[in-house]
Amino acid sequence: MSTRYECAVDFDTIDAIDIHTHVEIDGCGHRSLDDELMAASEKYFRSGEKRTPGIESIAEHYRQRNMAAVVFTVDAHSASGHSPNSVEEIAERAAEFNDVLIPFGSVDPLQGKAAVKRVHRLVDEFGVRGFKFHPSMQGFEPNDRRYYPVYEAITEAGVPALFHTGQTGIGAGLPGGHGIKLRYSDPMLLDDVAADFPDLTIVMAHPAVPWVDAQISIATHKANVYIDLSGWSPKYFPPQLVKAANSMLRHKVLFGSDFPVIQVDRWRKDFATLDMKPEVLPLIFKDNALTVLGVKH
Repeated sequence: MSTRYECAVDFDTIDAIDIHTHVEIDGCGHRSLDDELMAASEKYFRSGEKRTPGIESIAEHYRQRNMAAVVFTVDAHSASGHSPNSVEEIAERAAEFNDVLIPFGSVDPLQGKAAVKRVHRLVDEFGVRGFKFHPSMQGFEPNDRRYYPVYEAITEAGVPALFHTGQTGIGAGLPGGHGIKLRYSDPMLLDDVAADFPDLTIVMAHPAVPWVDAQISIATHKANVYIDLSGWSPKYFPPQLVKAANSMLRHKVLFGSDFPVIQVDRWRKDFATLDMKPEVLPLIFKDNALTVLGVKH
């Protein structure tokens, strides 16, 4: 029986919550991506840092910065043929570092009833605080009703669902993009899900290039939908997204880095060059994440 995660983050004293952090290797050395995809993503992101830090070093990285981090991997086994690094281990290890880490689970939507069962198990037995999906990697259209039982289970658990949206660096530059289809990550597919599951909190991960305007519209229209700012250096943010984050979406936008492919320090340095209103900063860096995570603060 696992040690169930219980959150011990002191939300009053931390400076920020990174809502988008990847754990891409487990204790057995198994990585989240096959070797070809891992090499291609290293080339695409050009981070210059270790590509697959372990969970203990991730915890220390964020502790040194007085931040908390939401950590996860992606289970895309059915679509990719590559089994993920252990989702359960992420939750178990996060329990060891629960002053700084917040684990999300991942299920393979193509596994049907088994995915629904696993949602309940990850929440009930392991204490995960949300779920991560990557429609392009997992090979599914989020608004296909065959996946609705998965969302029903997540809604019942009262935790958020974070979906990759827009372009992905996974498979970038490879012939056929390694078979990964970008259209599955069109945020408009999530508009259907948000409408049909009004009690499900949805985070659209990343500035959803090339669908940023649609993303802004969805977050403006649907009270249960948010945007995280991970996956791109802020100096490349579309100007309309910066404008929206500064105004009508100030309560709907979240800090996220996409660590380790984008380093937290680089993201924050580049973000500091944007003309953001001072009163918006605490919302983006912490307060909006507390709302998404359902934290009483």
